[in-house]
Amino acid sequence: MSTLQIQPAIAADQSRYADWRRDLHAHPELAYQEHRTADFVAAKLESFGIPITRGLGGTGVVGTLQAGRGARRVGLRADMDALPMQELNDFAHRSQHEGCMHACGHDGHTVMLLAAAEHLARTRDFDGTIHFIFQPAEEGEAGAKAMMDDGLFTRFPVDAVFGLHNWPWLPVGQIALRPGPVMAAMDIFEAKLTGRGGHAAQPHMAIDPVVGACALVQAWQGIVARNVDPLEAGVLSVTQIHAGNAWAVIPEDVVLRGTVRSFKPEVQALIERRMREIGEGYAAAHGCTFSWRYEHRFPPTINSAAETRFAATSAAALVGADRVVHDAAPSMGSEDFGWMLQVQRGCYAWLGSAGTPGGLLHNPYYDFNDEVIPLGASYWVRVARDFLSSPAL
Repeated sequence: MSTLQIQPAIAADQSRYADWRRDLHAHPELAYQEHRTADFVAAKLESFGIPITRGLGGTGVVGTLQAGRGARRVGLRADMDALPMQELNDFAHRSQHEGCMHACGHDGHTVMLLAAAEHLARTRDFDGTIHFIFQPAEEGEAGAKAMMDDGLFTRFPVDAVFGLHNWPWLPVGQIALRPGPVMAAMDIFEAKLTGRGGHAAQPHMAIDPVVGACALVQAWQGIVARNVDPLEAGVLSVTQIHAGNAWAVIPEDVVLRGTVRSFKPEVQALIERRMREIGEGYAAAHGCTFSWRYEHRFPPTINSAAETRFAATSAAALVGADRVVHDAAPSMGSEDFGWMLQVQRGCYAWLGSAGTPGGLLHNPYYDFNDEVIPLGASYWVRVARDFLSSPAL
């Protein structure tokens, strides 16, 4: 197996970067509240001599570095926000904020891009312009779109944009990517069934929305199984059921919330339509009224073919061709990087991080695997240098 071509200077500073990452882990911030994180990022970039722009998407930060006379421009993106989860770890750098933790590795993503920025600012051995994009609010709140609405690619034009996410399901040293859909679209929904509240001992005098809601949740599960083409992908998950607050009271209403994932617009539209139709029917059958809200939060993340081939070549130069997974199965998870890829060519890749404490993303025991910081940072350096020195794809 080939040797990893990690930048020696970055590897030598691994413990310093790990300290940065653990500092961010201990101070997580939710979507659009990443003020301390943005201050941290801005201060580091300025200390590297990189001019910065703040405030895109609320708390986003962009650093711009130029060298040589090349006209090529590339964007490298990292996400900064944490999740509304209670951390259950007991190590020294556990979250200091109740109900908020870095359970997806955005602390590591931020530091990997900072490490790459520091190295590239120190060496300036590239020809062109690099925009380091530190994005807020990836976790369900479309921070990528917010930055774009604030003029991200108008003010900082690029020829391509690249994203990277740690992936605990891959061994350390592997990088996975694929052309076409790599992450699913993310929709959210909220349904309310309203009946007539009453005494739990006299259900015949009330209209019980709980019974209708339970039946509806079961019925919705047949949409993917019986309406969606079996050769297509779709997920419908009810993740919240809210009703009542007393032992002996039939509540007035029940609220159901959850998420839908898909890759194709026609599948997305089919699931949305059938959910509403079935919801209205089941509510009526149980004597309830039905109200409905459905939002398209993220589009699918779709990698462009040429940029994916390019990223795969850069990855192979870094980790060896035998460690690049070209046919990675797409994930039904979602990424708001898909907003960027709707208007810019680019590639979203996964960096193997197996051995991550906690094992899985969005787990209350998760902690980023600091071993991969030098590798992720070296990937960014390689992609930036290679892209800026390559002819137009």
